[in-house]
Amino acid sequence: MLRAINSQKEASTKLTKGLLDLIILQFLNVQPMHGYQIITKIRKNFGVYFGPSTVYPLLNTLEKKGFVKGEWNMNFERPRKIYSLTSNGQNMLNFTEESLTQICRKMGTQTNTEVVGSSAQSAEDVIANKGISARTSHLSMQIH
Repeated sequence: MLRAINSQKEASTKLTKGLLDLIILQFLNVQPMHGYQIITKIRKNFGVYFGPSTVYPLLNTLEKKGFVKGEWNMNFERPRKIYSLTSNGQNMLNFTEESLTQICRKMGTQTNTEVVGSSAQSAEDVIANKGISARTSHLSMQIH
């Protein structure tokens, strides 16, 4: 039983890491944030900790690609770089949400002969349980 829980946690962590750029873009679609806010929100929403050595290089990459814009805010006790979603980032977010929805649908239509027991979930259910819900036209994250 413990082995299954560890395997599920490992799979969840891998999925979250693989979707980290999409997760960050979605967070920034809701509101501009600084890096530490993003790290905290990922941990709160997904139960996985990705530290500064993972998140900040990804933010820099997203900024270089023109998907996010970082601006220094000096109004805090110490300066913070606040990231916001650009129009190119919004376009990429829409595209990746649609692509992920299609992947989930394709996975859901395939028969999985290796499923053991009655605990099988569709890919959409698994993603929905991690804070992402698939919809007919696009995928949106449920961020609280």
